[in-house]
Amino acid sequence: MGYFLTLIVTALSLLVVDIVLPGVSIASFPIALIAGAVIGLVNASIKPVLSTLTLPINFLSLGAFSLVVNGICFTLSALLVPGFRAHGILSFILGPVILSLASTFLNNYFVERKIDLTTKPNA
Repeated sequence: MGYFLTLIVTALSLLVVDIVLPGVSIASFPIALIAGAVIGLVNASIKPVLSTLTLPINFLSLGAFSLVVNGICFTLSALLVPGFRAHGILSFILGPVILSLASTFLNNYFVERKIDLTTKPNA
């Protein structure tokens, strides 16, 4: 159930990115759900490889190159999901940053509210 909640939070965060950035467009909420799952898969499979390969550049740039790695993963996810588009340098750099900020905010909101979707309300 935790994965499902994370997926919904990521989808809502993607819709926030769609509203804030003009270079990102998402066709509908179901597309945002699919894009959230694809972003999770790309971040779990491809991002560690890219981070390892670019470790010397990241070290020399004092970690700033990780923005580029995040942008590559975000753009790759957009290429894999029809109905999710990310084009332009702003969406490449700021898209993952806004996605991360929105996800953090929403996750903290659900934790503060102690929303538990695993139990049924008492009737």
